[in-house]
Amino acid sequence: MTPDQLSQAIAAALATAVADGTFALDPADVPATVHVERPRQREHGDWATNVALQLAKKSGTNPRAFAEELARRLSSTDGVASVEVAGPGFLNIRLDAAAAGELARGIVEQGATYGTNTAEAGHRVNLEFVSANPTGPLHIGGVRWAAVGDSLARVLQAAGAEVTREYYFNDHGAQIDRFARSLLARARGEEAPEDGYGGQYIADIAGQVTADAAAAGEPDPATLPDDEAVEAFRARGVDLMFAEIKQSLHDFGVDFDVYFHEDSLHESGAVERAVARLRELGHVFDQDGATWLRTTEFGDDKDRVIIKSDGEAAYIAGDIAYYLDKRERGFDRVVMMLGADHHGYVGRMKAVAAAFGDDPDVHLEILIGQLVNLVKDGAPVRMSKRAGTVVTIDDLVDAVGVDAARYALARSSTDSAIDLDLDLLAKATNENPVFYVQYAHARTAAIGRNAAETGVRREDGFDASVLDHETESVLLGHLAQLPRVVAQAANLREPHRVARYLEELAGGFHKWYDAKRYVLPQGDEPVTDVHRTRLWLVDATRQVLANGLGLLGVSAPERM
Repeated sequence: MTPDQLSQAIAAALATAVADGTFALDPADVPATVHVERPRQREHGDWATNVALQLAKKSGTNPRAFAEELARRLSSTDGVASVEVAGPGFLNIRLDAAAAGELARGIVEQGATYGTNTAEAGHRVNLEFVSANPTGPLHIGGVRWAAVGDSLARVLQAAGAEVTREYYFNDHGAQIDRFARSLLARARGEEAPEDGYGGQYIADIAGQVTADAAAAGEPDPATLPDDEAVEAFRARGVDLMFAEIKQSLHDFGVDFDVYFHEDSLHESGAVERAVARLRELGHVFDQDGATWLRTTEFGDDKDRVIIKSDGEAAYIAGDIAYYLDKRERGFDRVVMMLGADHHGYVGRMKAVAAAFGDDPDVHLEILIGQLVNLVKDGAPVRMSKRAGTVVTIDDLVDAVGVDAARYALARSSTDSAIDLDLDLLAKATNENPVFYVQYAHARTAAIGRNAAETGVRREDGFDASVLDHETESVLLGHLAQLPRVVAQAANLREPHRVARYLEELAGGFHKWYDAKRYVLPQGDEPVTDVHRTRLWLVDATRQVLANGLGLLGVSAPERM
C-alpha cells in the first residue's frame, strides 16, 4: 500500500462516517486526500495522521473520540494491520507486511515517474538564476546557483509546474564599458584601467578578438581610434566571454531555455512602457528633474529614482521593465535567485510587483544564497590561475568533477554559507556524500547483474509478505517518502531536501543489505519467491536513487 492509497482509504472512511451520520460534517469538509507521514519513532507504526485533530472541532466531537471511531473503521481496511490512537487524537497506523511490501512492485512499475506529483500543476514558473555579468569566468558563487537553480527547476517540473530556465544577460551598463576598456588596454600592452578587470582570461579574449579580425581581413581593432576600438572590443569580447560562460554551464549540465538581453529592454522601449504603466497606475511622480517610483507605499524604505535628471534610466528601471516583461509573457510565478549581496534588492522589487497590482508574496519570489568557501589541505582556496582573483566553475570541476560539485553545492540550504572540502569530495569513500549515494545505486545494479547470472527473474514471482524484516520495513518506509519529499522541496524551493533524503535512503539500503546479505541464492540453493521479491525491493531502491539523483542533475552509475 502506497502513502497515496492509505490517504485515499482514510478519506473514504471519513466520507462513509459522514454519510451515515456518525460525524456531523459537511461532505465538503472531508478532504479528497489525507496527509500521512512517517512517525518520528518507527515503533509507533508505519504512518501517522492528525486528521482527527483537524476535523473534530467542526463535527462538534472530542478529538480523541473522533480518532477512536476513525481508527475502528480503518482497522478493517485491507492491508492495515492495526491503528492506535495516541495523545489527543493522533492516529498511528501499521500496515501488514504484504501491504507494505507492495510498494516495491509499484515503484518498479512506475519507473521514472515515481516521485512525480501534481503539487505545482497549473503554475507557469520563470526561474532566473546565475545571470552573472559577462565580464569574466563564472565564479564559485554563481556555480552554487547553477547547481541549486537547475535542481530546483527539475524539482518543480517533477511537481507538475511548467518551468522556464532564464539567464538575464547583463549587456548594458558601466561594467561592460570597463570590460571593453580592459580588453583594449591588454591588446595595446597597457595597464588595465584602475576600475577594470585583470586575469589571464582578459589577455586570452583580447588576443582572440585581434585574431578574429585578422582572419576576417579586418584591421587590428587595437589600432582604431579609441571610441571605435572600445566598441569593437565590446561587441566581440562580450560575445566571446558569454560563449565561454555558456559552454562551462553546459559542461556542468546546466542549459537555459531563454537568454534575455538586458540591452533589449532599453532598445525596444520596454523601459519607457513600464514607466508609463506605473504612471497610469498613479505610482510615479516627478521631482528635482527626475522621475520617481513611490515604492514607500508598498513597504520599501525609500522611494526610488527610475529616470535620472539627465534623462538616463536608473538601474532599477531595467529591473522594473524586466519584471513586467516576465508577467506579460504569462508567468504567474517569477522566481529570482540572487547572491548574498542582494538583500537590499528584495524590498524594492517586492514594492515594484505590488505597484503593478500583483501580490508580491505570490507572483514574485527572491531567493538569496549565501557564500561558498573552498578548502583544500585544510586551507582556503582563493585564487584561480586564469581568473586571477576568484575560483571559477572550471577550477571546481577540474578539482572534483561535475557530479561531486553539483551534489555538494545542492545538498545544503542556500540560507547557509558552506565550506566545500575539495579533498573530501575527491575521495571514493562513504565520507563523501555523493559517493555514498552513488555507491548505493551501483550496488543495486551489481545485484541486478548477479541476479541475471543466477537465474533470478523478477517476473517469475512476487510475494510481498516475505518482506517482513525490520530493516525491510525501514527501507520501504524510506522508499515511500520520495513523492512527499519532491512536493515539499518544490513548495519550499529547497532542492537540498532531495539530497538529504537520498543519503537517508542509501543508509537504509546499506543496513538492509548487511542484514539480508543473501539477496540471491547461494550455492545449489533453489530460486524462490524470497529471492525474486528481494530483487523487486533492490530494483525499487535503484529506481528511487536514480530518480532522486536525476532531480539533482547527478549521474546514477551502474559501476564504481
